[in-house]
Amino acid sequence: MHKEIQKMKEIILVYLDRSGGLEKFIHDCKRYNDSKQSYAVYRFVISINPSDVAELDATLGNCILHKPMEAAGIFQSVCFVAIKTLSLIEQLQTEAQISILLKPTHLPPLPSYVLSLSAFPFNYSSKRFYMSEGIAIAMGTVTKYTQGARFLCTGETCPFSEGFRYIRVHLPGATESATVRNDFVCGLCSSPLQEDMKFRVLGDELANRMTIGNHYKIIGIPACVQNGPQATACIEVSSVQPCKPNGPSFIGENFQYLLSLTSSSCWRFTAMLANVFASQVVPPGTYNTLKLAILLSLVQTCEIESADYLDLLIVTSDTLIIDRLLNYSICLLPRGIRHPSSSDIFPSVSKDKHGTGSASIQACSALLAQGGICYIGDLSSYKKDKLELLQSVLESRTTTLFIPGKKYGEEADQQVTIAVQTNFWSYVDVGSSPKKHIARDSFLIGQMDLSLMPPNLLDVFGLLIYNEFPSCQLSFPVVNHVLQKAINPEAMLYRVSQQFRTQDYEELILFAKNLHVQLSSEAENLIQGYYLASRRVRTDSVHGSKLSASALKILISLSKAHTKLSLRKKVLEEDALIAILLFESSLTLKHGKSALCIEPNAVFPFDLSDENSLQQRDIYLLQCHHQLLQFIGAYGPGTYISTNEE
Repeated sequence: MHKEIQKMKEIILVYLDRSGGLEKFIHDCKRYNDSKQSYAVYRFVISINPSDVAELDATLGNCILHKPMEAAGIFQSVCFVAIKTLSLIEQLQTEAQISILLKPTHLPPLPSYVLSLSAFPFNYSSKRFYMSEGIAIAMGTVTKYTQGARFLCTGETCPFSEGFRYIRVHLPGATESATVRNDFVCGLCSSPLQEDMKFRVLGDELANRMTIGNHYKIIGIPACVQNGPQATACIEVSSVQPCKPNGPSFIGENFQYLLSLTSSSCWRFTAMLANVFASQVVPPGTYNTLKLAILLSLVQTCEIESADYLDLLIVTSDTLIIDRLLNYSICLLPRGIRHPSSSDIFPSVSKDKHGTGSASIQACSALLAQGGICYIGDLSSYKKDKLELLQSVLESRTTTLFIPGKKYGEEADQQVTIAVQTNFWSYVDVGSSPKKHIARDSFLIGQMDLSLMPPNLLDVFGLLIYNEFPSCQLSFPVVNHVLQKAINPEAMLYRVSQQFRTQDYEELILFAKNLHVQLSSEAENLIQGYYLASRRVRTDSVHGSKLSASALKILISLSKAHTKLSLRKKVLEEDALIAILLFESSLTLKHGKSALCIEPNAVFPFDLSDENSLQQRDIYLLQCHHQLLQFIGAYGPGTYISTNEE
């Protein structure tokens, strides 16, 4: 056994030298040695690649994976000898003062290394490494724990009343009371031990590495913590790695073929995508404006704080079909959440259900949809306080929680601010209100009565969409589709459903959303020109400008989304035009028509049935572009020049 351990020690030195760990170890020692502070415990974090270690020595590799505490002891011995031999830390006296944390880079991709909380019995006593993957759905307040402490014998004549004989270090799965408490006794004279408080080392090094709502892969050692009559299974994490799912590197053959067929126009590919999208739920060619807006919102999702968000609010009296369409669409993303009305949309604070009484922050729907879509259903069903909170979050993309310290056993109150990185979808059921929410003589042309919702809340949604078919005049294709699906839910009613499957759209969206696009100067000039001209014509002396502060950001987000959906990387004027038409349609619903005077269905003025209809739409959009340039020239602050104007 001694020879085996000696061999493992030699292999450890070889591994540390080859992996660069020895150089890092020497650097850490120098930092300790140069410090003016006195230490009882010298802590070293050693990154381990189990595969590389196993290639050098299978016995050592097996020991690290299945007996990590024993392996840490061997590393401790090697590090102590190295420090003493090379005189790296002059203050170090005993081997017990060295604390080693082994941090595996990964574990073998085998089922026996995956921690399953549903498996019975739960093997929390093995004290070996497991890996687990998932979303952080709750978090407690950060509490420091004792990494190491020095104890001294209280016997005046005992040789252990000084020095570093009694060092307590935290072990995986151990509670705070197992590391430090007041009933330890001296092994030499049986006198009580007393902690030297100035040498206590506290830590919370992994607490800030995780954010609630994000997806992680963790490696750690499971344990069972006893808390009175309750036992809690947990895992002490030694390694945290964010999981960023990679999108597909290609799109389906049918979409590639469609892209090549429509390459003569910057508008045709996205038009066809919207035209045949969700044919399992609604007939092709119906709800095209709404379906395009949905696709644009789907590709404009990511998990970075500076992301371009695109929230949708749909005005409808046909909630059944709209709800089906939105429920179908959120399933195209890995993080699409349908919010249940009985729970909270945003994080909430409650007492830790495991009995500690401390504060626990629950993720709720918005954070579970991080980097995706949170579909919150009928907006008119929420009370005023919920709507005000939603408005605040949409404006700042953050939510703040107040944690009263007295209530949760803390000394001081805390305030936690959490980023909300998701797009929100909702609808307003105008058919459920006793008021008639339709255009009336007292309103401006094109304006709808939206008094059911607070005006400021309407402004923070990126797009307001009015679906084409109110329930009182459903088109025959929609009625036929609904009836046939009711008779045979699994029926494939259209040929395009086989050509462009749900899986194909999933791959397309995941591919498109990961594209990095840049705004061209021509597109930027068009957007800014429209924005400034629109501010001028939509301003009155009483209420000021009717354009929200976020209008310019929404226009840029829409333009980038159309570029991504077109599978391009540069935002063109053609993308900006679609964005402006969608945004102007949204403004018209809120405030009535402006001098730009666009068509009611500005992006899809007629059905797309064949090549000729696509050609007609291109001609129509070119006319819209010319009309937009005239609008900017008439109402903008300066002369707008475009190389394509003539």
